Amino acid sequence: MNPLYDQLTAAGRPDAPFLERSDGRIDTYADLQAHTARLAHALAALGVQPGDRVAAQVEKTPENLYLYLACVRAGAVFLPLNTAYTLAELSYFIEDAEPALIVCDPAVLEGVGGLASKVGAKVATLDAQGQGSLTDLAAGQSADFATVERASSDLAAICYTSGTTGRSKGAMLTQGNLASNAATLTKLWRFTARDVLIHALPIYHVHGLFVATNVVLTAGASMIFRAKFDAAEALTLFPRASALMGVPTFYTRLLAQPGLDRAAVAGMRLFISGSAPLLAETHRDWSARTGTAILERYGMTETGMNSSNPYDGERVAGTVGPPLPDVALRIADPETGVPLAQGEIGMIEVRGPNVFAGYWRMPEKTAAEFRADGSFITGDLGMIDAAGYVSIVGRGKDLIISGGFNVYPKEVEAELDAIPGVVESAVIGLPHADFGEGVTAVIATGGSTTLTEAGVLAALQERLAKFKQPKRVLFVDDLPRNAMGKVQKALLRQTHAGLYSQS
Repeated sequence: MNPLYDQLTAAGRPDAPFLERSDGRIDTYADLQAHTARLAHALAALGVQPGDRVAAQVEKTPENLYLYLACVRAGAVFLPLNTAYTLAELSYFIEDAEPALIVCDPAVLEGVGGLASKVGAKVATLDAQGQGSLTDLAAGQSADFATVERASSDLAAICYTSGTTGRSKGAMLTQGNLASNAATLTKLWRFTARDVLIHALPIYHVHGLFVATNVVLTAGASMIFRAKFDAAEALTLFPRASALMGVPTFYTRLLAQPGLDRAAVAGMRLFISGSAPLLAETHRDWSARTGTAILERYGMTETGMNSSNPYDGERVAGTVGPPLPDVALRIADPETGVPLAQGEIGMIEVRGPNVFAGYWRMPEKTAAEFRADGSFITGDLGMIDAAGYVSIVGRGKDLIISGGFNVYPKEVEAELDAIPGVVESAVIGLPHADFGEGVTAVIATGGSTTLTEAGVLAALQERLAKFKQPKRVLFVDDLPRNAMGKVQKALLRQTHAGLYSQS
């Protein structure tokens, strides 16, 4: 038995469509089985054994998706890595996870090869067309593979989430975590084999890889698979689809399309948004234009999805709906963990089969993030209203979510502070119609510097992934502080709240 792979391939008939490629070719569920078998054999030929990590930093292609499924089938642990990560950032993940195999784009083979040699990993390539040494090796393999038996508690993936004050943490996700969350969401969102999902999310991220893909597979549904989101193209796909999963950026860009109206979405039954806060204004504008309500939900790397606005019933703007049926969610005092009364603001804590097994090789950090009863301390501040709907009101860890990606200020501040002329920096998230929050740097210069915004941004270009780079850099003589000497980021956010509405 392989709980996750068995679930993901049980509902799809062999001759049923699974994936439409960008050139119009259709991969069936039988093709999926054949592709994953050949790739699983290729993994074995490269020395990957059950429990080994397989790191992948490659562009979004069907072959990349099949690599994830082949890892599950072969009992390996998939480690997806953002394609925007620089070699400097990549080195930490490789040294920490110690993968047996790294799959990368041929263009960065030399640099990745140097990192791989430090941990004794092998390297294979996969390019933006889904071609490379990995697929060359797989092409000669058998289309039959005996799926490796695994337990629900065995790891299926490690996904790294940045730390606010130190090293990035590898969230260990088990077969049971991913299978249970997919099964719950499939039922809650009423996915069936008749559904066609527009899949335009990245697949190095929980949303696109586990939520979108695993729900489609669990239902035996199909997807229109696109490397990136294009709002104009999405409008042309609506008549052939039934659902879209996206980040708020998808919806703001669709609202900018003159062709978006009730007729354009007539065949679509579901629009889901997540990974970043959806502005209430976007929710209202969408309803007014289309006559449909976006379904917003709440999740995180460590837990998958925790709550969702209902399929039937009111989808309330500014909330993320009630907890999922198999998730126990409570609001607690951040310091003591004592549960708070309905309507009070506190720390969101969750417990359920979706909650991860802990942080890779960080037992102390894992212990610190869990209560004695197994509840995970999310770091998000929220409240539950009288109707049972959860609202996220803040983040206890200064996390910025920009375009669906997590950005932790400390990591950006460390790079800013290393720039000559920067006395001190504070990185904050400000409301941004397109990205949810815009990463914004406020730099203290002490009143004497020749720094420019363009110069600062240029200095960060090779040091940070693009999504972490500030959208704006502001200069002040000194940062505001409270009586205890702590930088008042709340005041900075208040002072500059309208920055992106003015630019």
